[in-house]
Amino acid sequence: MENKQKKRILINTNHFYPEIFRVNDVAFDLAARGHEVTVITCIPNYPKGKTFPGYGLTKRRREMVRGVDVIRVPVIPRGKGGGLRLMFNYLSYLVSATLRVLVLVMQKRFDCILVHETSPVTVGIPAAIVKMCQRIPMYFWVLDLWPESLTAAGGIRNKAVLGFFTALTRWLYGKSDKILISSEGFRQSICDKGDFGHKLLHFPNWCEDELAVSTGNGQVPPLPAGFRVMYAGNIGEAQDFESVMQAVLALRDTGVRWLLVGDGRKREWVQRFVTETGLDDIVRMRGQQPMDMMPAFFAQADVLMLSLKNELIFNLTVPAKLQAYMAVGKPVIAMLNGEGAEIVRKSGCGYAVPAGDHKALAAMVKEMAGKGEMLVKMGEKGRDFYNKNYRKDIVLDKLHDIVERQ
Repeated sequence: MENKQKKRILINTNHFYPEIFRVNDVAFDLAARGHEVTVITCIPNYPKGKTFPGYGLTKRRREMVRGVDVIRVPVIPRGKGGGLRLMFNYLSYLVSATLRVLVLVMQKRFDCILVHETSPVTVGIPAAIVKMCQRIPMYFWVLDLWPESLTAAGGIRNKAVLGFFTALTRWLYGKSDKILISSEGFRQSICDKGDFGHKLLHFPNWCEDELAVSTGNGQVPPLPAGFRVMYAGNIGEAQDFESVMQAVLALRDTGVRWLLVGDGRKREWVQRFVTETGLDDIVRMRGQQPMDMMPAFFAQADVLMLSLKNELIFNLTVPAKLQAYMAVGKPVIAMLNGEGAEIVRKSGCGYAVPAGDHKALAAMVKEMAGKGEMLVKMGEKGRDFYNKNYRKDIVLDKLHDIVERQ
């Protein structure tokens, strides 16, 4: 699509292709619409914590990917994701990206800058420097609330640390011309930090093309016969697998089978739990899978599950996998609170039980196992709701309109 007014856009993100994040879609879409897109990012190392093959300090530090100029700065890899290693990973990106943009702003003029803020919030500092140097609009895409995530995911409650990151977050919001939020639940937290309500724009997640359009004809290992519940995504602390596995235990003799596809810090714990409790015939763990194989896994499932802990930050969050689940037309069982649970109920795509309530999760899975044709209708409702509210072209049009108006 040819663009009448070509913009020079800088995207600042610590995650980019070949890592799988929705910022890839944003960058490629803007380039396809005729804009000149530059991405500052790090040498890819997520989620396994090791530098991807073919990349390194002297390899592919700058490349063109689907029309996007990608500049990669060196970082200390995440490793296994421990607290100290993550801190060094975050700090190394902050230092490397800051030094690189100081050179970049002297070499090239930009029209606007987009910050992809997953975590940490410090990813916005290099972007703010570019904004101040070139006096251009900055759009802050909030996917993780700070400092709330420090407490919820990191267990940090030190008042001085939280106070510092609150002040930094407030400063970055203040520098932003627009604040894009993936969940309406983020509004209150952001507005509590200052008069930012007029800057907020709902910018929800969408489903990857490989999932939304594929028919799921790939070959994957079959699951045992039974009612099949599937979880796909990060197997981490936030997903409350302690409660999930208690529900699995409660249903061990009911014919329910579980498929866990993904990786994360909690995967080893889940695998040990499965082995120690004799659930190997009930639970299948397939690890991280290529995106184009996921429809084949989804095709085996009777219902798709998602869960989040009962923490304030998670109650405000809509997990990105919810949109993916809805897009593939499968019914959903959710163990979470807040906006995510409300969307499940509003769309009619499935059922939601309170976060951490493994007894309610087990009871609902058992009930859904007997609903038959009703599950098909739930899946259809979810897909319809997705197509009306979260389809990728609809969401990306919003961002393009912002860029065009500035």
